Amino acid sequence: MLYYLFEYLDKNLDIPGTGVFQYITFRSALAVMLSLLISTVFGKRIINFLRNQQVGETVRELGLEGQNEKAGTPTMGGLIIIMATLIPVVLLTKLDNIYIVLLIVTTLWMGTIGFIDDYIKIFKKDKQGLKGGFKVIGQVGLGLIVGSVLYFHPGVTVRDDANSKNTNVYATENTGTVITQPDLEEKSTLTTIPFFKNNEFDYAELLAWTGDNYRNWAWLVFIPIVIFIITAVSNGANLTDGIDGLAAGTSAISVAALGLFAFVSGNIILSNYLNIMYIPDSGEMTVFIAAFVGALIGFLWYNSYPAAVFMGDTGSLTIGGIIAVLAIAVRKEMLIPLLCGIFLVENFSVVLQVSYFKYTKKRFGEGRRIFLMSPLHHHYQKKGYHESKIVTRFWIVGILLAILSVVTLKLR
Repeated sequence: MLYYLFEYLDKNLDIPGTGVFQYITFRSALAVMLSLLISTVFGKRIINFLRNQQVGETVRELGLEGQNEKAGTPTMGGLIIIMATLIPVVLLTKLDNIYIVLLIVTTLWMGTIGFIDDYIKIFKKDKQGLKGGFKVIGQVGLGLIVGSVLYFHPGVTVRDDANSKNTNVYATENTGTVITQPDLEEKSTLTTIPFFKNNEFDYAELLAWTGDNYRNWAWLVFIPIVIFIITAVSNGANLTDGIDGLAAGTSAISVAALGLFAFVSGNIILSNYLNIMYIPDSGEMTVFIAAFVGALIGFLWYNSYPAAVFMGDTGSLTIGGIIAVLAIAVRKEMLIPLLCGIFLVENFSVVLQVSYFKYTKKRFGEGRRIFLMSPLHHHYQKKGYHESKIVTRFWIVGILLAILSVVTLKLR
């Protein structure tokens, strides 16, 4: 809303300084500061409110050190993240931008699913929470919305020829360097394959065998892929949320890297220099990402060991959904196994543990385990590592993975 106010003040009243709001970098910096302020200052009030409502975590007996001390710690702290993200976004972004609309819908959608899950666990005294089938239905529903909008909406376009001979971004005239009008954008299901020289792949090509009009049916491939990614990443974030500060910290690192991708992909000059796909209007997501990173870091003020609040499914499902939609929107979803490697390993450790246990029980009559406990962070807890050390080392690995992901901009 402030964006439109300052745009009016700049264009109609010509007030000095008001034009600075047109710059994504300025609004992103404001978004970070505002979200940090909201999450740290008002976070304490939300925690006290949750504590007064007896919204405490029921801890399962897993035999982990320090587990019993966490009983009664307020949960549903994801509300802090959601509030600290959405308020700066509403104030500082272009609310008619389709990517911003999608991200707001994602935040509210996944936040609602997580809130219902936490509500059932706490107030209905059902440790299972929302049935898995209903969670999947919610995730699939969001995937359908996101996939359909990204495929059919006319405002979602790409320009993969930013470096072609027909597009002269830098044109020198007598007056200096100017930016010429590039080719028109086009609807496309292109995505980016990391580490390959010809690093673009069109999902529509999977249907090339069907005939000449195969591109008209690309949505049959694209939308299911979007559904799968959103479901997988949101569940991965949910599994990672097991010890104090782990999910929030690793997510902040991954989201910051996605912010860099969004910024360069939405800038015709930078995308030309880096020889990457130019995605018109995607740069606006940088402001959302800045607010989201600020909210996650601010949440760590209370969620770091020993946690004063847990994010619950309200936060973890929301985080996973947002990361998935961001990656898909900037056409970097194939980087998710690297960028969100922590989520992948946590998810994979559970799958391996359960599969191996069932296999050995069927073959030998007794179930055997690969890890002392899954997800993976519990394995290290069982080995005697303090959870703050586990979290810090996971953060370091997350930073390394984020750097490797960013390097793919030029490494191919």
